[in-house]
Amino acid sequence: MTDHLRRRSIHIGAFKHANPIPNASRIGNLVMSGVILGRDPATGAMPESLDAQCANMFAHMKATVEAAGGATGDIIKMTVWLKDRSQRAPVNTEWLKMFPDEHSRPARHALPMDNMEGGALVQCDFTAVID
Repeated sequence: MTDHLRRRSIHIGAFKHANPIPNASRIGNLVMSGVILGRDPATGAMPESLDAQCANMFAHMKATVEAAGGATGDIIKMTVWLKDRSQRAPVNTEWLKMFPDEHSRPARHALPMDNMEGGALVQCDFTAVID
């Protein structure tokens, strides 16, 4: 099977990368996203608050996994980069909304990243396994 038939690029309309890359890529039942930022889906602007960026970031993650044919329950791992790693409360707020069952949550790792551009305070990527 050729690569273009085996691998499928995933795009969501409200959130696009500046570079010529998809929001995610799927091969078989595995989906891996690119970096997901907290830009406002309507305006493309980066909100000033971490709360708003986190809400947008989780909404983009949901839209991306759904565009790949899955659901948030298919997400198995999430990596989060924070400008200030001590500011996890807004991430946890959205995390608990998306994954309320403590017995069924993805793995997650938070890392510091002090060279974010464009006013970004947080970004993430995810891996999903879709049956």
